[in-house]
Amino acid sequence: MKLDIVTLEGGKAGSLELSDTVFGLEPRADLLARMVRYQLAKRRAGTHKSKGRSEVDRTRKKIYKQKGTGGARHGAASAPQFRGGGKAFGPVVRDHAHELPKKVRALALRHALSAKAKDAGIIVIDDATLSEPKTKVLLGHFGKLDLSSALIVGGAEIDTNFGLAARSIPNVDVLPVQGINVYDILRRDKLVLTRAAVDALEARFK
Repeated sequence: MKLDIVTLEGGKAGSLELSDTVFGLEPRADLLARMVRYQLAKRRAGTHKSKGRSEVDRTRKKIYKQKGTGGARHGAASAPQFRGGGKAFGPVVRDHAHELPKKVRALALRHALSAKAKDAGIIVIDDATLSEPKTKVLLGHFGKLDLSSALIVGGAEIDTNFGLAARSIPNVDVLPVQGINVYDILRRDKLVLTRAAVDALEARFK
């Protein structure tokens, strides 16, 4: 697949041939769904907690005698059916992450890239740098490239001025190439890759 390389100002800066092994696969929705579920589960804090009957501050004294009341045989006011009692089967602090094979994760990323390429959602720019950290200037560049919802992936490091200018723009994410992931690719309309990012991705999956 051949794509034109553009500058931030909207001009042309040559063309680039994208590898079919990375950007030319037939996207599989099941792989993408598994990867998104894996990512969202992994980032859950899991700090939800309710008190069980052994943790609530209630008396352990038997609330009334065992026989002769005509009622049920209760042993403590901390039982779940009483007001102020512990919660039965309530949430506990735990890790929500689950396993997904490394090869499946790598394949899911290639399918996410291929899905964007198939939908003409990839833009390749020569470089993501600014001379000064001005959001207004960057918004002007985005207007020329028709970007309103985008994930911008740079090289090994993000230009400081570019990162500062982009961080207050809604629906725009900026990541170094090491941080590229399936969820962030799919949640934005456009995927903007620098030439360095394309080279790094193709070398990664070679």
